Amino acid sequence: MAIIKSRPLTPSQRFLELGRNEVDNKRPERSLTESKQRAKGRNCYGRITSRRRGGGHKKLYRIVDFKRDIVDVPATVVAIEYDPNRSAYLALLNYENGQKRYIIAPDGLKKGDTVLTTSKKQSEFPVGLCLPLKLIPPAMKIHSLEMQPMKGAQIARGAGAGAQLVAIEGEKATVKMPSGELRIFNADCRAVIGVVGNIEYRNQSLGKAGRVRWMGRRPRVRGVVMNPVDHPMGGGEGRTSGGGHPVSPWGQLSKGYPTRRKSKPSNSMILLRRNGKKAKK
Repeated sequence: MAIIKSRPLTPSQRFLELGRNEVDNKRPERSLTESKQRAKGRNCYGRITSRRRGGGHKKLYRIVDFKRDIVDVPATVVAIEYDPNRSAYLALLNYENGQKRYIIAPDGLKKGDTVLTTSKKQSEFPVGLCLPLKLIPPAMKIHSLEMQPMKGAQIARGAGAGAQLVAIEGEKATVKMPSGELRIFNADCRAVIGVVGNIEYRNQSLGKAGRVRWMGRRPRVRGVVMNPVDHPMGGGEGRTSGGGHPVSPWGQLSKGYPTRRKSKPSNSMILLRRNGKKAKK
């Protein structure tokens, strides 16, 4: 995908850089969409649990097939579609048995290509092929990776994301995560060959503040410009830097402080942290 700069016919188009030349101009598949109730950062009690969320344009949720449970039935890519709920594009599949499904569109997948989900050994590994880790050659790029067999894809689903299979030892597979972390997975967990498409997503420029509001994101106010009643770093005569380490509104250190539980059971599955240090068992 190429980033397209717009002509500055209006002030908001001067810095606008977008790229959607790979996407088909069509409405989403009606049978694979449902209404989405926006939480606006509130929990079931109406209390704000995620700040700076609210507003935004209406969205239809696209039901994505993360489990890929139609096995050994070839599917044809009907269209590559835009999804307002995620950074990646979606590929609309039409299976030979008549079913239609959405999947995360990998980079290089085109309209008319054939996609397969299987548990059998393969001699070729085209983009979009879904199979267990134990059947994938080491050093291959993968995405939409399961953390538990048949649970559905959870890892490497964003635009441009991709993990790498390092080694397979018996029933365990070592995978290098997009963050650089080395982690052990069950070798029966499924993954999809290739990396997620829309790689240039992070190079886009929205051009104006209004586009951010359309996405449902509200402005972020710095703590140092607040009053002491609203933030631990607020107050002071004139401009001050806060006087201490940066913290959240609730006093939690906000830069570099580890928040992961030391007794988390999945710590035993991590071989190497993303900062290059060995994980403590």
